[in-house]
Amino acid sequence: MGLFDFLKPKQNTAAIAKDRLRIIVAQERTGRGAPDYLPLLQRELLEVIRKYVSVDVDAVKVDLVKDGGHDVLDISVALPEGRSATV
Repeated sequence: MGLFDFLKPKQNTAAIAKDRLRIIVAQERTGRGAPDYLPLLQRELLEVIRKYVSVDVDAVKVDLVKDGGHDVLDISVALPEGRSATV
């Protein structure tokens, strides 16, 4: 602690913590390379598909692919060989 520290304006620790949290969240989002809604979208798609066809949990894959300047949602569904409707 310096002699003239009382002259410096006090920093709000809540604002500092908020800024740090924003940085961490931004790094996590860019590190993963996928939006937060993809796992939820995958679960919801699986639920809808299961209304008509019996499929495994791993049967639905949802990815975000960069195509030039566009983001493309790539949805892949592995359907079973035989028709096993669950309606």
